[in-house]
Amino acid sequence: MNTIADLIQRQPDSANAIGAPGRDWMTYGQFKALAESVRAALRAAGVGAQDRVAIVLPNGPEMAAAFITVAQAATTAPLNPAYKEDEFAFYLEDLKAKAIIVEAGYTGPARAAADRFGLTVLELTATEPAGMFTLSTDVTGSAPEGVPGPDDVALILHTSGTTSRPKIVPLLQSNVAASAENIRASLALTPDDVCLNVMPLFHIHGLVAAVSASLAAGASISCTPGFDALKFYGWLEEVNPTWYTAVPTMHQAILARAKRNEDIIKKARLRLLRSSSSSLPGPVMTQLAETFGAPVVEAYGMTEAAHQMCCNPIEPGRQKPGAVGLPAGPEVRIAHEIENRLVDGVGEIAISGPNVTPGYEGNPEANEKNFFEAEGKRWFRTGDQGAFDEDGFLALTGRLKEIINRGGEKISPLEVDGVLSDHPAVGQCVTFAMPHDKLGEEVAAAVVLKEGQTATDREIRDFAAERLAAFKVPRKILILDEIPKGATGKLQRIGLAEKLGLG
Repeated sequence: MNTIADLIQRQPDSANAIGAPGRDWMTYGQFKALAESVRAALRAAGVGAQDRVAIVLPNGPEMAAAFITVAQAATTAPLNPAYKEDEFAFYLEDLKAKAIIVEAGYTGPARAAADRFGLTVLELTATEPAGMFTLSTDVTGSAPEGVPGPDDVALILHTSGTTSRPKIVPLLQSNVAASAENIRASLALTPDDVCLNVMPLFHIHGLVAAVSASLAAGASISCTPGFDALKFYGWLEEVNPTWYTAVPTMHQAILARAKRNEDIIKKARLRLLRSSSSSLPGPVMTQLAETFGAPVVEAYGMTEAAHQMCCNPIEPGRQKPGAVGLPAGPEVRIAHEIENRLVDGVGEIAISGPNVTPGYEGNPEANEKNFFEAEGKRWFRTGDQGAFDEDGFLALTGRLKEIINRGGEKISPLEVDGVLSDHPAVGQCVTFAMPHDKLGEEVAAAVVLKEGQTATDREIRDFAAERLAAFKVPRKILILDEIPKGATGKLQRIGLAEKLGLG
């Protein structure tokens, strides 16, 4: 299987593909027919196989189906529906989108941003069963037929870098198909499996681990409107899934409500729970396994790898708390942190394989820094530090990058710096990660006000909240006379929380 179309084409028409709590299942046969109608609608709107289509939809079966069907006809670019207009404008321009898909009747910031660039707007109307929809637009045009091949870009996502400008990660059809197959194999997924998806579908985790891997197995995915700890056990009872995948903060919220839902847990048929996107604390893994009587499989993934790089074994009792598992798809090695060579011991984690992006788009500097040749292969530097133990399990020992990982949401501190610096009273600022017991890391910022200016931490936060998605807004702002600096006079993010007593 080298394309996303291959994932579903080989599945029997009568099997269930996509569903949602309280709705009927869409079969693979209906899914294949939907892909045909979506391709026809895109071509009639002048969107060709190489064109880029932004998708801004709420979480749910239509979002999952839109991603998979559009990816069989063009390049998809799912965007976070919580973005503000300026954020949408940045991403739409940066990825050179030709069209955007929104819900019928939607008049929010994504539409306003699309209108700035004269994008073709396709309105999605959900029908029945779950995941089924029609597309309509005022634009008429034509585009050559053709379908994307293995070497065409299937999915574009932005990743926060240590520069203020997020990097564009193009993932080929073959990258996504390879990763879906890797996850299917790691979890031993079969057509009998049912995944309860609680992950956002504008992230690589949900798109590939939950949706694409399930389709590679001919299995079913029930798509919720997004994670909700209060509704989770109701969904667990109704959908009766065999597995779900989540970030550690979600698992912790599920555990917190386990006691009052013991009857549902007893009846559940979960054969595994998967965790990825940030490190799962060992005690949480142990408690989850005891509560649900099923293995908790921690995996290690990132956007540039089309998600999965390592995964703990699926067999009960073989998972190692505190380790992100064994290589599970790409080859995983340790690289020297400065020199372009592979080493033993502790160092920067590097990967090579068919699921790895060919490189950042339009960013030769980042490609020069992050990719290197060794032992006849091309390696990608993950920016994470780690080491293998005697059993071949990988453990992460630190982060080389300064990116803030808020429960799996990656935030560029320089992007937040840029917004805070626009406040008329702010003279100097530095955004950094501070420890958080549930999210792992939270966003904080230290600020020095301009002479003669006044502002409260609340005012600065409100200013940021108007310009940034909620998850990027600093939860804590410290107004200081001076920000601690390193020996060379540079502002240092790493270790700043500890220096300021927030560690």
